[in-house]
Amino acid sequence: MEEERIVMFPSAGIGHIVAMVELAKLIKTHRFSITILLTTGLLDHPSIDAYIRRITALHPSISFLRLPRTTPATFTTAVSFAAKGLSFNKRNAPHVAATLTQISKTATIKAFVIDLFCATTMDSASSMGIPVYFFFTSGAAVLALYSYFPKLHQESSVSFKDMVGVELRVPGNAPLKAVDLPEPILDRYDPAYWDMLDFCTRLATARGIIVNSFEELEPTAVNAVAQGACFPDPTRAPRIHYIGPLLAEPQQSDGAERGTESKECLRWLDEQPSRSVVYLCFGSRGSFSVSQLGEIAKGLERSGKRFLWVVKKPLEEDGAKQGQELAKPGDEFDLPSLLPNGFLERTKDRGMVVKAWAPQVEVLSRESVGGFVSHCGWNSVLEGVVAGVPMVAWPLYAEQHVNREVMVGEMKVAVAVKEREEDGLVSGEEVEKRVREVMENKQIRETSVKLKHMAMAAVSHSGSSTTSLANLVHSWI
Repeated sequence: MEEERIVMFPSAGIGHIVAMVELAKLIKTHRFSITILLTTGLLDHPSIDAYIRRITALHPSISFLRLPRTTPATFTTAVSFAAKGLSFNKRNAPHVAATLTQISKTATIKAFVIDLFCATTMDSASSMGIPVYFFFTSGAAVLALYSYFPKLHQESSVSFKDMVGVELRVPGNAPLKAVDLPEPILDRYDPAYWDMLDFCTRLATARGIIVNSFEELEPTAVNAVAQGACFPDPTRAPRIHYIGPLLAEPQQSDGAERGTESKECLRWLDEQPSRSVVYLCFGSRGSFSVSQLGEIAKGLERSGKRFLWVVKKPLEEDGAKQGQELAKPGDEFDLPSLLPNGFLERTKDRGMVVKAWAPQVEVLSRESVGGFVSHCGWNSVLEGVVAGVPMVAWPLYAEQHVNREVMVGEMKVAVAVKEREEDGLVSGEEVEKRVREVMENKQIRETSVKLKHMAMAAVSHSGSSTTSLANLVHSWI
């Protein structure tokens, strides 16, 4: 009998690969062997190779196959980072087609699982009769938005970034400001916009969509998607499988110095009183200007609360744009010079500032952590929910503004920061106010604990996500 195999294809970059591997680990418990295709030529990094070696050693039924090196496209005009990445994925489509043909000579491919940004590889799989599934790593509200995006596109001829003051109505979502939509769909004059339009149009044509959320977390969006309200033809909507919360295993720290720093901050947390520390961290791309760092410091100092604050190399140093540069552990910069004079000295008894990185899942699970100031990246949202920690929502880029609306309005586990009109900064007064609110509001804490139990229930033996995954796998068998 031919071997049965699931083939997966994530976008370039460690974040996409880790998410796909976590899904593979869930699926492999159901007797399938899994091959994950990896691109070469964009966002390659030695840490990816180390990670793959570790996964291969621990999970023999998960194998990796590197596609031939592909050179990223050259553009005659300035384009976004997203445009380069999406065009790179499209250039890999012929390699993917050839590889699927090769694999199917010795195995039966039961499903081809891709992320949204790899949608151009659908055609070759479908033409070979292989069912295609999207793995959607954001929540149901963002899925509703992306499924509805082709309709939004038809209703207007202006870039969303130019629709200042316009609110959009999207099924399953609170009213969204047009200028707050995810970057790749903000600007009609950027190639990424048209790639995303193509990819989002293809969402409706997949055999199914696997979503890293759980039904009880975002009922409004889950219902809108289930009713087909977001898809061009409600009667032909794909099947949706909510299998979350799926949390990535903590990345191994690079080098010994990171290991010592992690141990140090965890040890410090263990010495603090229960629910007394607010943790501030803004994801791998969340760098601020020096002036914004100063406002955060002012707010933390004035709040009187204990804090653990992860600071990344600031933006101004190399003129980087928000969300483009990945902060790397070990990024060198002089911390004291970035913060208000004497801040570290004055707050040393109740605060700890770490550079670049902290072991987030472990931090959030500490008894002493009582609040989380977050950039609203979906993984961080799920980590906060699973830990039962109330959040301050401070979205920066990507789909984070959409997530904020869900966290504040529907989940009711977060309070939102307001930016100043004149310069877009969040003032020290605002930071102080929100930190106090999240640490002192009993209702938000109770809701967070309730949601934590719902998350645990969803992935328990007969929970909604466990059942949903079992049904999906059963359909492959």
